[in-house]
Amino acid sequence: MIRTPLRPLARILRARERGENPDDIEAENRRARHEKIQDRARRRAEGRLVLLAACFIFAYGLVAVRMGTLAHSSPSEPRAAVLSAQIMSQRADITDRRGRVLATNLLTHSIYAHPHQMVDPIGAARGLARIFPDLSEEKLIADFTGSRKFMWIKRKISPEQMQAVHDIGEPGLLFGPREMRVYPNGPIASHILGGSGFGNEGVNSAEVIGIAGVEKAFDAWLRDPANDGAPLQLSIDLTLQQAMEEVLASGMDVMNAKGATGILLEIASGEIMAMASLPDFDPNDRPRPLLTGEPSDSPLFNRAVQGQYELGSTFKIFPVAQAIDLGLINPSTQINAQAPMRIGKFLINDFHNYGRTLSTTDVIVKSSNVATVRIAQMIGVDRQKDFLEKLGLFVPTQIEMVEAPTGQPLVPSRWPAVTSATVSFGHGLAASPLHLAAAYATIGNGGKRVTPTLIHNRQRPEGEQILSPRAAAMAVDMLRQVVTRGTARKAEVEGYEIAGKTGTADKPRAAGGYYKNKVIATFASVFPASDPKYVLIVALDEPSIETAAGESRTAGYTAVPVAAEVVRRIGPLLGLHAIGDENLPMINARFEPRVEPGEDTELKLVANQ
Repeated sequence: MIRTPLRPLARILRARERGENPDDIEAENRRARHEKIQDRARRRAEGRLVLLAACFIFAYGLVAVRMGTLAHSSPSEPRAAVLSAQIMSQRADITDRRGRVLATNLLTHSIYAHPHQMVDPIGAARGLARIFPDLSEEKLIADFTGSRKFMWIKRKISPEQMQAVHDIGEPGLLFGPREMRVYPNGPIASHILGGSGFGNEGVNSAEVIGIAGVEKAFDAWLRDPANDGAPLQLSIDLTLQQAMEEVLASGMDVMNAKGATGILLEIASGEIMAMASLPDFDPNDRPRPLLTGEPSDSPLFNRAVQGQYELGSTFKIFPVAQAIDLGLINPSTQINAQAPMRIGKFLINDFHNYGRTLSTTDVIVKSSNVATVRIAQMIGVDRQKDFLEKLGLFVPTQIEMVEAPTGQPLVPSRWPAVTSATVSFGHGLAASPLHLAAAYATIGNGGKRVTPTLIHNRQRPEGEQILSPRAAAMAVDMLRQVVTRGTARKAEVEGYEIAGKTGTADKPRAAGGYYKNKVIATFASVFPASDPKYVLIVALDEPSIETAAGESRTAGYTAVPVAAEVVRRIGPLLGLHAIGDENLPMINARFEPRVEPGEDTELKLVANQ
């Protein structure tokens, strides 16, 4: 800003010429300058007053509009409603392959207390103890009359319980909305689903998180709002799952077994249509993990995925199929079966004396350890290891469960000749029943590797061709003859063309060595043999049954009859109607296997049969 001088020289000179006082000019200019300064200050103050008034008018107008909106709204609690809606949208449903609900959400309430707001704390404690018998009246009284300001009473309550608490009439007892994960089918598919629990929680909401099974494996997906509430569709079929669990439970009871597992896998897709592990649990009331004893003692232990078992003679088809694929043998090739066989300081024997030679087919049908080792020696250690690794028997399965990594197969660190021999007939390498199912599915799939999955209609790349279709077809034909004339004759269900292999392996001791009277009995099968569509694995932990020849634990007497009953139950459900079997059991018939006196009395209690 350019300031006007108080004593301009030109005016001063003219004033002196006219005889005027130059000081009057300075006084006049000073007065004009002060008037301009006062005008500017007045305009600035007026602008500030106008702006302040506008702000007050806007603020009061906003308050008035909000008050008007509230005056015309219904008397509800919008915050609670929003929270409830948010809770309900946090976790998607889980369904089976047909869309039937396996896990869903239910809006319920929690109950908590503000003891300092209670009118009658002792009466409230007594009332709660009557409604919830698991609560201690003495402890509630101590908590309500102490110094606590807040405490949870129950995380989840039913509507009836909520009304009963309301009737107590205590203002210090309060309710909060809760989302509860519900499993409407109880223990069915419990190991697959796993279960859920509460994560972060407050009085008005709680975060539901997966703690095991697919609930935990897909926890982020199930809680992702971007999915718009779309359900997670599993590959299992609820009807097949229930049928398998019922048969396994009955078979476990009849065979006096400690545990049981069953897997039904669709060969073409790798989808698991049923997978059971017994004993099981109810995910609505998930038990606590055991802190002592063996892991398999807990009902939470998933034998199908986490179990690491030496699966015995079910492995014998692998070296035979590989040797056929390599052109080393064919189904009629005569194999040296002379027993015993010595490898270093170890002797390998057979259950029976099968003579000097056996055809390749009879090696599988009669389950000869010695002849299987001869075939493995033809293959060689390196090629044997490479083939088993391609079958997926060296790494955990890729099943979509958090428990999958715990099913790491127990693979020998060293692979001398004796290890190659024992692995060929299913000892020295421990894997899960799911590993076995995938390997048998690969054989049934014409030699293309099958990767099991629990997700329905999941697009995945085609598996690697690790066995020629010709060799795979021959292997299935040999497995079929095991059922028609070998150790698995009790698996013959007319019309379903079951092809499979038995395996009875002694259980290892934790301290080393093996139990003499505890086994894992397994039957691995594909059906129908003429066009393999499904793999069925049935394994019993420590079975034992009385036969005409005495007590037996072999798979032919234990796992095989149970597997046959599973096929009878699920065959019609799969649309595979048995031809010529007019006495097909009813769907809800209880499994009651019978052992015919005098049949197969030559079978004895040994491993590898």
